[in-house]
This record gives sequence, C-alpha cells and structure tokens, in this order.
Amino acid sequence: MDFLFEHLPALVIVAPLICAPLCVVLRGRETAFAIALAASWFSFACACMLASRAMSEGVISYELGGWPPPIGIEYRVDALNALVLLVVSGIGAVVAPYARRSISTRRIREDLFYTTYLLCLTGLMGVVITGDAFNLFVFLEISSLSSYVLIALGSDRRALTASYQYLIMGTIGATFIVIAIGLLYQATGSLNMADIAERLPGAGHNRTIMAAFGFLVVGAALKIALFPLHQWLPNAYAYAPDAVSAFLAATATKVSIYVLVRFLFTIFGVEFSFEVVPAALALTALSVAAMFVASIVACFQTDVKRMLAYSSVAQVGYIVLGVSFVTALGVQAGLLHLFNHALMKGALFLVLGAVIRRTDACSFESIAGLGARMPWTAAALAAGGLSLIGVPLTAGFVSKWHLVLAAVEKGWWPVAALIVASSLIAVIYVWRIVEAAYFRPAPAGAPETGEAPLGLLLPAWVLVAANYWFGVETSLPVGMAGRAAATLMGMR
Repeated sequence: MDFLFEHLPALVIVAPLICAPLCVVLRGRETAFAIALAASWFSFACACMLASRAMSEGVISYELGGWPPPIGIEYRVDALNALVLLVVSGIGAVVAPYARRSISTRRIREDLFYTTYLLCLTGLMGVVITGDAFNLFVFLEISSLSSYVLIALGSDRRALTASYQYLIMGTIGATFIVIAIGLLYQATGSLNMADIAERLPGAGHNRTIMAAFGFLVVGAALKIALFPLHQWLPNAYAYAPDAVSAFLAATATKVSIYVLVRFLFTIFGVEFSFEVVPAALALTALSVAAMFVASIVACFQTDVKRMLAYSSVAQVGYIVLGVSFVTALGVQAGLLHLFNHALMKGALFLVLGAVIRRTDACSFESIAGLGARMPWTAAALAAGGLSLIGVPLTAGFVSKWHLVLAAVEKGWWPVAALIVASSLIAVIYVWRIVEAAYFRPAPAGAPETGEAPLGLLLPAWVLVAANYWFGVETSLPVGMAGRAAATLMGMR
C-alpha cells in the first residue's frame, strides 16, 4: 500500500495508458471491455485518493524518473488539479460501462473503441496533472487525436465532417498553445510551470511574453469553444456516438478551461493577466455573449443533442464569467460550475443515448410521448434538465447562486441580473423537452418501445442522482473549488 500511495500521481496516468494497447492485443469484446472498465475505475480511485491527500497535505510533487524539477518532468497536484482530475476520471469511470451497451449495435470494433477511449482519458488526465508545459501540450495532443477518432465513429455520415472540422480548429488551437509555450521557454529558459512562474516576473513585460500570452489565450479559447470560437462544438457533440458525446461534453472543454486558468493565474500571474493586460474585460464580454447567444440558438434547434451542444457553449460562458471576476468568490463559482456542469451535461447526453437506442432518433418528434413509453428515461431527462436550469436543490443552482453572489460582491449588479436572465432562457429549451415528453402524444406510426436497457439507464441515473446529491451536500465541490480559488488568488 505504501508503494501505491507513493506513486499515485503516476498510476492515475499509467493505468489507462498501459491498458489501451492491451485492448487491441488481447482482442475480444468482453476482454477489451473488462480492461477498459478496470483501468477507468482504477484511475478514478487514484484520483479520489489524490484529492484527499491534496486537501489534507497541500501540494503533492512527484518526480518522474528521479530527476528533480525543473530539469526533470514533474507531476504536481494541488486543489485545482485534484478537482478537475475527479471530474475527468469520474466521468470516464461512469461512461465506460455505458459504452458497452451503447456501441454494441453500432458497426464499431469494440477493442479499437476502448483503446481510443482509454488514450483520450489518459491525455485529458495527463494535461491536468503534469507540471511541465511541453508535457501538457503532448498530453493535449493525445487527447485531441483520440477525440477526432471517437467523433468520426458516429453512425451519421456528418460525423466525419464534424470530426474534420474539429481537427482543423483543434489543430489551430494546439498550434497557438505550443507557440506560446515556445515563447515562454525563450523568455525564461524553463518548461517547468512552477519554475516559469518564478522566473517570468524577472523577465519583464516584453513583446515575447505579451505574444505568448496572446497565443495562449486564443489557443485555449479555441479548445474551450468560447464564443465566437465555438463553431466546431455543436456538430462534434451532435454526431458523435452517444457515449462519446457524454464523455467529451463533460470533460474536454473542462480540461481546456483548466489550461486557461492555470496559465492565467499561476504562470503569468494575476497582476500581469488582469492588470498589465486587461484580459478580464474581454473574457467577461465574451462570456456574457456566449450565455445569451448560444442559449437563444439552442431554443430553435429541432435535434435535442444539438440543442444540448449549444447549451454547452452557454455553460462554458458561465464558467469563464466566474473566472473573469478575478475574485476568490468569482473563481470559486467558475470552478464550481465546471464541476457541476460535467454532472449535468454528462447525465443528459447519457439519457439521450438511451432514447436513441430505442427510437433511433433524437428529434423532438421522436421524444414525443416519451413519458408514457419510457417513464424512467423521461424522468431522468426532466431531472437533469432541472439542474441545467438551476432549480434549487440541484447542483446547477449551487454554482449559479455562487456566480450571482460573486457578481454582487464585485458590485456588478447588471451582470448578476444577466446571469438570472440567461438562466430563464434555459427554462425555454428545457421546457421544450418536458413538453414533448409528457404533454404530446407519440407520433402516428411510432413503433412500440420499452424502457431503455439497464446498462444504459443505470449510469445515466448515477449522474442524475449526483446532480441532486451535490445540490444538497455541497461541502466537497464547494470546499475544493474554494481552496483552489484561494490558492490561485494568492490567498494561501
């Protein structure tokens, strides 16, 4: 056990990385599934132990190969890393058993699917845990390349176009990020992120650092799908396989937001990012625009998956808005919504996958009368929608309430009113789902459908239940987000 605890930061990455090729080498549907399930849940267990240690002991530093930083590669875990690691590994663990039933009727080689899935999980967690800037880029590319393949596996021919569009936009974003890392290395002579943060103030506010900042923010904004750089996201989420939509919607943009937050607050520093360069105002404006434009566009969608994809663009706006307040409460609210939105959107996309399994469609017509035909599935869809709106006793309410409090604390009453107003727009598109499922009859000639398979319904309800558990018992996400925010703002 001592060995396990000592090497937790490495094991959380190594387990899925080693198991990924095993899925192909050993072949067999059941073998590949068992390997992927074991690897994802083992990583989640490691993330839970790391989170517990980070909250009780403080920053955890792990030297790879015995080479001390800044020369060697360091894995570094603090409250921020631990929070995002919990999100990524937890969603990965829940989606893994769901994927077994979800892809069983698709023409997909399951061993290759699980290999790609584990590589994507490895890349996302690697981005979060590494303390080396270039290592971060390498893991980002591993997750991105895997994502392109996973999206292209969708049954609709448009999945290929969506994957290609994501590839182009994602490659541009990654190129911007690696240019920023190169410029930071030129300015400081180091790739260790903690070491860069120490050396950067002494380098002065020269053009190299200014250029690095600009490249980093634009590159991260592309990966985040921050309005108006969000064009790749709706198609990618709408046409990907159901399990992939749920996994990426709950994790990919969250990891990219982590990258932005880590660079702005830890590496460049609060003073440079928000005083020398007035990034806060730009982020606030783009966030508010995302909240309203994407929500309004979502109201006019005819496909439910596409509607939720536009909703994700709006929810990214809420997260970045909290960060743009540049206060401890604001950053806490943004990180809290990062955690809660993963639960909301993961649950809703999993439920929609169960609907598609029975109706073979995801339009509002196909979910008409769903309450009578698939009562447990319809109930999960409605319950997840309430959290997306921000109804009290749900996780969505907790983070939106913190966002309003942060805006009021800053004296931005109009922004607080805009947060409430944009949440009311969410009522419109969530009500469309409820109205179709419970107040409209099934379309004429619709085939008789039974309840969704338990293998699809159970993981979806796990995330739905988590939305209500963390809407009442808020100590874990609020505590971790508050600790991370205080650290980022230099209060601890």
